[in-house]
Amino acid sequence: MLRKYLDKPIVAVGAIVLHEGKVLLIRRAKEPNAGKWSLPGGAQELGETVNEAAIREVYEETGVAISVIELVEVIDSITKDDQGKIAYHYTLVDLLCSWKSGTPKASDDALEAKWFSVNEINELGMWSETTRIIKKAVGMSLDHTNQQDIP
Repeated sequence: MLRKYLDKPIVAVGAIVLHEGKVLLIRRAKEPNAGKWSLPGGAQELGETVNEAAIREVYEETGVAISVIELVEVIDSITKDDQGKIAYHYTLVDLLCSWKSGTPKASDDALEAKWFSVNEINELGMWSETTRIIKKAVGMSLDHTNQQDIP
């Protein structure tokens, strides 16, 4: 699928998968941002819900099965070339997810798949929006945990 220099954005999902105080990340195999750490996820397919896309993409890229908890945020990723023309435009639907099963193993569009502590993510050189979204999702996850403790 052609994804560069399109006349409209691509809707894609990013899954913030949390498990035992860590977040699942992949090292991207393809542009944009090839070689960089990011959230697992990818383009939504026709007829597929956002939640279904997240579940499929995480499994394809990492072999990990997940459950979607809730929407974290929707953001735009717009990359321009040297002439100022829009090369990539993704509307990213970022979802808080929980681990169900599986050990991360890179496949499909990922070079690596690995769990990181929230403290480690600052050192990975990720897009600042990705780091911000992960921290927001961790806070939301803590809110869910605290709500479950209330009688």
